[in-house]
Amino acid sequence: MLNDNIIHKEFPQAEGLIYLNHAGVAPWPARARDAVAEFARENVIYGASRYHLFNEKENRLRRQVRELINAPSVDDIALLKNTSEALSVVAAGIRWNRGDNVVTSAEEFPSNWIPWDAQKIHGVSLKKVDITERPSEQALIDACDNRTRLLSVSSVQFSSGIRLDLELLGKFCRTNNILFCVDAIQSIGAHDIDVQEIQADFVMADGHKWMLGPEGIALFYCHEAVREQLNLYQYGWHMTTTPDDFDIRSWQPSSTATRFEPGSSNMLGVYALSASLSLIEDLGMAYIEQELEARVSYLVERLAQNDRISLITPEHPEHRAGIVAFQVSGADQQSLQKRLLEHGVICALRGGAIRFSPHYYNSMPQLDKSLDILQSFI
Repeated sequence: MLNDNIIHKEFPQAEGLIYLNHAGVAPWPARARDAVAEFARENVIYGASRYHLFNEKENRLRRQVRELINAPSVDDIALLKNTSEALSVVAAGIRWNRGDNVVTSAEEFPSNWIPWDAQKIHGVSLKKVDITERPSEQALIDACDNRTRLLSVSSVQFSSGIRLDLELLGKFCRTNNILFCVDAIQSIGAHDIDVQEIQADFVMADGHKWMLGPEGIALFYCHEAVREQLNLYQYGWHMTTTPDDFDIRSWQPSSTATRFEPGSSNMLGVYALSASLSLIEDLGMAYIEQELEARVSYLVERLAQNDRISLITPEHPEHRAGIVAFQVSGADQQSLQKRLLEHGVICALRGGAIRFSPHYYNSMPQLDKSLDILQSFI
């Protein structure tokens, strides 16, 4: 009952709106709105005279992120603009050798293949692996060879919703001295991610999807053992060992992950994301995972009952997260998605399929209504 009260308070959404696009850009909870309003009020009344409060909030966010992904230390956490920037920090930072290769899946969002493809100027090749035929993990492993420098995957594929066994892939990479990079934007906030358990070297994710935060701020985890192996290409006052000394005449990059943060933080994003993560803390990831899986399972079961609907997302719970992708035979998928939007069902079209991505707060009556609307069109 307590969680129901929290959810009712946090998500006062518009009448008739069924929001099933958390894999795209998610709504904020009310507390994120309130945090931004408070930050704005502080600026209007006090300006930067109480800047120490801003720094305290930023430090709190780093602690929240550390706890959320079970990083060994807050020193492993950088706050960047987005997932693409974090991936670029890794891709541009590795000291490549001509003949190296990177392995990724053929389904990746452009942010997780363009940075690697750009390294061809250094003689690096990119291998894109078809993971639609399971076991997906074995297909990725089989593509690696003695010149594979890095394996980079999305924890959950943005279009199909395929969820990978990151622990298996991480163990393989560690055993074979391959760097392991995980774009976790479609996981963090939807289900538990433990960076130590999966033995990742790099993990990154924007706040604006399953964490229910704003655009423009992202977490970047960088394992301590590989931090200084990355060349830096962005520089500024914030990334030094003495960021508060503005009269320095010599400098050294920070030994922590703040070395990847050249300048001032997105403080507006810091306030909003910290508030959003506090909701995860209040509810608990176990509760969120359980409720989200119940909703995804319900959608999968209902959709599978219609002979005209083909599920793209795996039916087994271990191979999926919050995404349910499907196609309707004999229908123009783009037109169908447009009609759903017109009737208040906020969903996406990805990879030629309709993508529903509910979250834990969506009610079962909402899901029933969205399915009834879909059924009326086919």
